[in-house]
Amino acid sequence: MNAARTRIRNGPLVVDGHEVELSNVDRVLFPEAGLTKGDLIGYYLRVAPVLLPHVRDRPVSMQRYPAGIESEGFFQKNAPDYFPDWIERARLAKQDGEVDYVLANHPATLAYLANQGTLTLHVGLSRADRIDCPDRLVFDLDPPGSDFARVKAAARHVRGLLEALGLVPFLQTTGSRGLHVWVPLDRSVDFERVREVARSIAEALARRHPGELTIEQRKKARGDRVYLDVMRNAYGQTAVAPYTVRARPGAPVATPLDWSELDDAGLAPDRYTISNIFRRLARKNDPWREIDRHAVSIETAAGRLREISN
Repeated sequence: MNAARTRIRNGPLVVDGHEVELSNVDRVLFPEAGLTKGDLIGYYLRVAPVLLPHVRDRPVSMQRYPAGIESEGFFQKNAPDYFPDWIERARLAKQDGEVDYVLANHPATLAYLANQGTLTLHVGLSRADRIDCPDRLVFDLDPPGSDFARVKAAARHVRGLLEALGLVPFLQTTGSRGLHVWVPLDRSVDFERVREVARSIAEALARRHPGELTIEQRKKARGDRVYLDVMRNAYGQTAVAPYTVRARPGAPVATPLDWSELDDAGLAPDRYTISNIFRRLARKNDPWREIDRHAVSIETAAGRLREISN
């Protein structure tokens, strides 16, 4: 099907051979922008070719707002029994049992989740076939307020050190307040080791730029510095997926960027939305399309960090 030309209506919609029963497509989810559930479903179907490579085989935590963003949403990890059998799942261990996570591997799955009021996909940093060994590392750059210029400066600092350590960083707006810096890994070590090295890198950055960056978890102790959050680099933790929608006015989209885009004075974490992202994609390829080609071992970075720290 051509999602860009398909009118979203109530009733059955066949996507790649799977039937998705759509309902209440005229329900307004984003009142300020007048965007409906049908708009959300249409967005995910249309963006699927660029989104799916970044979420395939990763456990998904669903952030759902069935009544819209002005109501109280909720997170859901376990796939309910009523989800259709054709939606792929991964049964993964947790501290007190197991969780059947959704794997968003097909456009039909995206459409089904959107029909359930799932606005945002939060994905694991490892894939289901080797769940203990992450192939992504993420630094969440959390600003002290609304000064996005500080976040942009922080991202440049993070990039500089990561590249000096032999890693290849990739940049993404969060669609909320900050930026994420992602690093592809070769799945050669487990989460505990990746998080240990990520923490060491964050500590080194905070020492180099003490007036701009901090690893202090307590908000009161951060002052006006950008917080380098590496806590997502752990088993069972997730990060906002590329091209997913955020539950904020205007339906902003977490968007992969080229590093040169930090020089754009008009850049904001919520600049791209479901209403304008396709204009961007029409003139620009996905900056992350070859991210997996740059995967290396985190031990490379650990060794170089020891060298420059001595």
